[in-house]
Amino acid sequence: MPFATEIHPVPGKLVDSTADLLVLPLIPGDSGPEAVEGVAESGLTQVLPASLTDLFAHYSLTGKPGELAHFPVPRDQGLVRLALLGVGSGSPDDLRKAGAALARAARGNERVALAWPGSGAEAATAFAEGVLLASYTFSLKTSEVPDDRRPAASVEVASGDGDDGSLAGALERGTALAAATALARDLINTPSLTKDPEWMAARARDVAADKGLQVRVWDEKDLENDGFGAILGVGQGSSRPPRLVQLSYTPENPAAHVVLVGKGITFDTGGLSLKPNDNMSLMKTDMSGSAIVLAVLSALAAVGAAVRVTGLLALAENAFSGDSTRIGDVLTTYTGTTVEVLNSDAEGRLVLADAMGYAVGELAPDVLVDVATLTGAAKVALGTGTGALYSNDEELAAQLEEAGRDSGEPLWRMPLTEEYVPTTKSRVADLANIGTRGRDFGPAGATDAALFLREFAGDVPWAHLDIAGPGRSMKESGLLSKGGTAFTTRTLLRWLADR
Repeated sequence: MPFATEIHPVPGKLVDSTADLLVLPLIPGDSGPEAVEGVAESGLTQVLPASLTDLFAHYSLTGKPGELAHFPVPRDQGLVRLALLGVGSGSPDDLRKAGAALARAARGNERVALAWPGSGAEAATAFAEGVLLASYTFSLKTSEVPDDRRPAASVEVASGDGDDGSLAGALERGTALAAATALARDLINTPSLTKDPEWMAARARDVAADKGLQVRVWDEKDLENDGFGAILGVGQGSSRPPRLVQLSYTPENPAAHVVLVGKGITFDTGGLSLKPNDNMSLMKTDMSGSAIVLAVLSALAAVGAAVRVTGLLALAENAFSGDSTRIGDVLTTYTGTTVEVLNSDAEGRLVLADAMGYAVGELAPDVLVDVATLTGAAKVALGTGTGALYSNDEELAAQLEEAGRDSGEPLWRMPLTEEYVPTTKSRVADLANIGTRGRDFGPAGATDAALFLREFAGDVPWAHLDIAGPGRSMKESGLLSKGGTAFTTRTLLRWLADR
């Protein structure tokens, strides 16, 4: 269990619980909020300091998701706190928000008990995601965590008198989705002094051994022998050489073969196209794509995925040195396609190109998806709450959009504008790694990058997820803590589980 908090169902009613924080869910009603059915009559009303109606008015409660007020009430074991928690309509989105709000309010408590509002399995899964991901922390501090910041050890979901078997399964699924996201966040948040390409390869070996996956790692000599010129070109400026990692999950009688490719720049200085310091300070998270792919592979069995999945982690450190790739250099990718490097800070698409070319040429995928913190342009276009989705396949794009909505990780379909294709070309090589647009077109950096990557997808149904905006959080909010978010981990797992 990767979390300090555990969530599980318990039989019985909330009034029977001995937890030190009791949570009464509220839903909006025509004339104000209402307690979930049955709880108002369960005996709790006898210990309230006032009527529920008066309490709703005093705390200005409406029942909207995540709204919360708490106060002490007497119990046999002494005073405990009772929280009134808005759960909105009881939908998965609303329960996910409510779970996150509860997790933050429950800090400092040992045991928390919530009366389950009777929503369906998807809502229970989302509630577990909200509780656990809002409880996630990453810290290298040597001091102890203050008691009032320590996540609750246990969240008990009181299932009433009904059968809690389906509830237990839904909470377990939410736990699996959250655990994968937490694994990716841990990898993303690890400082780059520790996190070089070989360290990431070692973490992949650990996951493979623990989850029964097959793993293959290319070191720098293997990459050279096999023709991965773009990965080598990006990594040649660093004293810590690049790696390519392949992980394989194969269930019985797989329905299809999906390849996931993750950008894994373990630190990005920009190379000779040096970044300003404010931007560079965030660049330990530039390997988010590879962390997400590794985390997804780790949880496929737990969510019951019936498709064969191969994950490729394209790992390099983009460093500044006398050995760095120079502006105007031409790299030869795995497919033999040549690429002129016009900006060494557009390195992510280069390592992805090698991995995608290998996937299409050697692995025969039915579907190919890449994920990357790729362009600042995607963040400019969509902000920090939505990921950019590009695809050459309508059905695939629709499936990913739906999985994103179900996960609370929205994706917005962006155009692969054919008129922009000439701007991906170079005068001295097959392609250029940034747009070479003239006066006819304005800047379109995210689309330029997607069109570049499409060259390496061949005829395979392909989607590109640019998560540069939502891949990092600058504050604690909702399900997010400050740092890497692992955005799309749960989206990809839902999508793969449903295929």
